[in-house]
Amino acid sequence: MAESPSHKIGQIIGDLLELSLEPLLQDLAEKYKVYLDKKGTRPARGRNKKLTWMDKYGNKHDLDFVMEKEGTDQKIGYPIAFIEVAWRRYTKHSRNKAQEIQGAIIPLRDTNYIHAPFIGVLLAGEFTEGALQQLHSLGFNILYFPYETVIEAFQKVGVDVSFDEDTPTEVLKEKVNEMEELSEEQYQAVAHYLYEINSDRVHHFTDKLEQSLNRQIEIIRIIPLRGNSYQVQTINDAIRFIEDYDEDSIDADTFQKYEITIKYNNDDKIEGQFNNKDRALHFLYYYLPPEYRPVIED
Repeated sequence: MAESPSHKIGQIIGDLLELSLEPLLQDLAEKYKVYLDKKGTRPARGRNKKLTWMDKYGNKHDLDFVMEKEGTDQKIGYPIAFIEVAWRRYTKHSRNKAQEIQGAIIPLRDTNYIHAPFIGVLLAGEFTEGALQQLHSLGFNILYFPYETVIEAFQKVGVDVSFDEDTPTEVLKEKVNEMEELSEEQYQAVAHYLYEINSDRVHHFTDKLEQSLNRQIEIIRIIPLRGNSYQVQTINDAIRFIEDYDEDSIDADTFQKYEITIKYNNDDKIEGQFNNKDRALHFLYYYLPPEYRPVIED
């Protein structure tokens, strides 16, 4: 079945959104020394050019962008940001798209809870307030380019990409032809103007992402047994406390588990419960720089 011209327009706009977002994300990745993964060739993925992550239920999800801590071209790192891109022309399709995005990202966030990854989405076109609120309520950071701004950006290079359900097929095909004839420089101009029109939204989104990439541990709270709560300021202090804690002391007669909460200065919070010292230490070791991380034997 031939691809409809309206679908082709959406595909071209979607590709433009990804291409325009990539440099912004790459700049942040370089600034904070993390790895930005995207669709395409990467030795660590072998022949697979898709950017795919698996959740704890064994389901695979194809993604647009993932930022990784300790990732390289040759090695898959730890996910610290999942960012999706989506275009929808009609509001009647926006709720379904929101559900599709949450269905992919939320299981991955839960699977990788130990890293408290940033979850974000670049949406463009027509999305209802209900669809946006649905994503926001689940913790998504949203960068939204309204339909009118996309139309305005393409008009900058003399192309009218507006259409509705009554637009004749021949007119849609003509719009596709005009879009496909644009040069790389013209597409860059469209992307630049689109971001300029939505500059306040872009700055808000990137500020949130930077806060996540640059977050610092504020406090680690440790509750051994069912008794007193102990607070320390650094990962090394937390490791030292658990190493020195005597589970067999009189005070530890009712020992059941360690509860550890790591709170960051951007209000991100990671919680873990561990029924013995080795598991608790293994959890904390992750937060040390790689060169100081003990080798964990299985």
